[in-house]
Order: sequence, then structure tokens, then C-alpha cells
Amino acid sequence: MRGVTPLLVVVRGSAGLLVAVCVVVTLRTGPVERSLALAFGALVAVGELTRWRGAQLREAAPLGAAGALAYALLGEEAGRPTHHGVAQVVTVVCAASLLGSVPHIARGETPTLDHLARRVLTVGFAAVCFQPLYNRGVFDAWVGPAYALLLVALLTLTALCDAVLAAALAHARTRWPFGPLLRDELRALAGIGSAVCATGAVMALGVAVAGLWALPVFCVPLLLTQLSFRRYAAVRATYRQTIASLARATEIAGYTPAGHAHRVAALSLAVGRDLGLTEPELAVLEYAALMHDIGQLSLVDPVPAGATAALPPAEQRRIALLGGAVVRQTGVNPQVATVVERQADPYPEQPRAARIVRVVNAYEEKARDAGPGGALAALEELRLGAAGDYAPEVVEALARVLARGSLTSPSAG
Repeated sequence: MRGVTPLLVVVRGSAGLLVAVCVVVTLRTGPVERSLALAFGALVAVGELTRWRGAQLREAAPLGAAGALAYALLGEEAGRPTHHGVAQVVTVVCAASLLGSVPHIARGETPTLDHLARRVLTVGFAAVCFQPLYNRGVFDAWVGPAYALLLVALLTLTALCDAVLAAALAHARTRWPFGPLLRDELRALAGIGSAVCATGAVMALGVAVAGLWALPVFCVPLLLTQLSFRRYAAVRATYRQTIASLARATEIAGYTPAGHAHRVAALSLAVGRDLGLTEPELAVLEYAALMHDIGQLSLVDPVPAGATAALPPAEQRRIALLGGAVVRQTGVNPQVATVVERQADPYPEQPRAARIVRVVNAYEEKARDAGPGGALAALEELRLGAAGDYAPEVVEALARVLARGSLTSPSAG
């Protein structure tokens, strides 16, 4: 269990301070346009209630995010100017998000606090960029398409800031490199992020023309999008469970120790993140690591303790080719089969995923039964062999991952 890092303290503290100031200002001046506040608050609360905790998506509550951004960028209601301001926007969004998050908090979902801090800071940024200037009449000359483009530009800027904040929070929680995390967040903007921004802009424009009746109308497309993402994530989870079940075949048959494939997969993912692999590359790496020993099922005599790293190179390649042939018969991504086939090749000729699987598998086999000092001894042995057998950059990435985890192999969930 990692402690709270200084970055998490800064983000949470900033969000808490912003909320405290906005609540005081709202209570002192009194809420305005209460029907608007209640309508958008209810929308955000429903979005948070329907937040899906089963999927590892960039935005688990797209409806709540779109409603919050629409309220932050709302300038008119049915042709009448609004005057709710930054403080009321933050107060309403925070109160509604807290209300909608009660079931998630009751279930003990620890990321909820960071999710709320991210939501408050993102909406606060959008409101600060729009509300003061709108109330001063700066945007009065912006009409028609120009006003719509203005909202889209502000939402794009807000989405970029949200991506940076999300990557920073993930970096603080996991200690994974910030650069690859930010890159993945930016790539995700083309998916659900663009749908959230577009829906937020359309909601704000629709309420400005048609009033609050526009909210339920424009919620439907995003709800359908959210449902599609849920189905996709469910299919992906089932697919991964199938791969994990195949990986257990070697353990059930007694060819490899229990949990070996899952330990190699977990540690391979950590090394891959340290090396900056993209999410599609990490998916291929995980599946290949889970099934890296499946070629042993073709052996008549099992390898003692399933330790293939100590076998002659020719025997390692034969087992790897047998494993690749088995993987290709399962209908898994062909890239996974390629990684399994080439894990025993000389490392300069291997794809990066195969280099990672080879190093991590060797480390796990060497450190598995070596006692308290086995991790250090295994790592030193890999470093000595890095000149010819193992990729040096992968060995050093493994060392960094192990150092962050106090030189222990992470257990797989």
C-alpha cells in the first residue's frame, strides 16, 4: 500500500480549497437561477450514480462530466442571460458529485476522492475561463458559429488540462512514468473524451436556445455511447479471463509452479510501463506473458519446476516455437503469438515485448525459491548476463520497478 504522495496532497488540497472558497462565496451572495442549478445538479448526480466501476476507462462518468462542463459554459437559458458565476458552478458540481458518489464511497472505492478532485478542478478551470468574461460582455460579439467554435475551443483546452491532471494523479498513485501516462490520456481524447466535450457544448447551446428541455434530449447519445463502452469493456474483460484460463493450463498439468504466469504478467506490465509502452502494446505484452510457457504442454517430460531459463538455447527456442503454434490455434492476436515464439531469440532480434517477457521470466525463476536475498542475487545475475542473453535496457527497467517495490515481485490480481 503506497502512502499519499506530495502531488496527491497538492491536488486534493487545491480542490478542497477551491470548493471551500466557492461554497463560502455562494452562501454569502445567495444562489441564483435555482431551477438551472437543480437541473444541472441532478444531471451531474445521475451521471455519478451511473458511473461504472468495472471498466478501466478514461472517463467512467461521461454523463456527469458533460453536464458539469455544460453548466460551466452556460451563458443563456432560452435566450435569457444567466448570472450563476464560477462559485456557484463549482459548488453545484461538487455537491452533486458528492451526492452521486455516496454509493461508491460506501463500497470503499479509494479512487473516488481523486475522481472528485479531478472533476472539481476541471470544471473550475472551464468556469474561470468562461463565466467572468461572459458576464462582462466580452463574448457579446460572438454569435452563431463563432460562439459555437468558442465553446469548442474552451472545451478542448479544458480537456487538455484534464488529461494532464489525470496523468499526474495516475503517476502519483502508481509511480509509473508521467510521459507515457500523459500520452495515453491524450490519445484517449479522441474516444470518449471527444464525446464528452461535444455533448457538453451541445447541451450548453441547446439550453441557451430551448431551455432546460434540451437536457434530456441531448443526454441520450452520450448514454448510448456509455453503454457501448461498457459492452466493449465487458467483452475485453471476458477475453482476458479466457487468456488467463489458458495460461493456467501449464499449472494444472504440473509443468509450472502455481501463479508463475500471473506473476510474470504483472511484473512484465510494470516493466513495460516503465519503458513507455502504449496501451495496445501493453495488452499484447500481458497476453504474451500469461501464455509464455504454454509450449511446455507439448513436452513429454516436464522441465523441472518449469524453469526454462536454464535450458540450452536450442531447447528454449523449440519450446517457444511450440508455444507460438499453440497460441495461433487459440485465435488470439497474432502479435501475441509472435512474442511467444521469439522470446528465446537473441535479444537484438526480438521485439520489445519479447525482450521484456524473457527478462522477467528469468528473474522470476531465479528469485522464486532463493530466499530473502534472492531478488538481489537474481537481478545481479541478469545484469551479468545482459551483455549476451538479456536486453540491458529491460534489465535496468526491471531494476527500477523492483526498487520502487522494495525488490519484490508484485503479485498478480
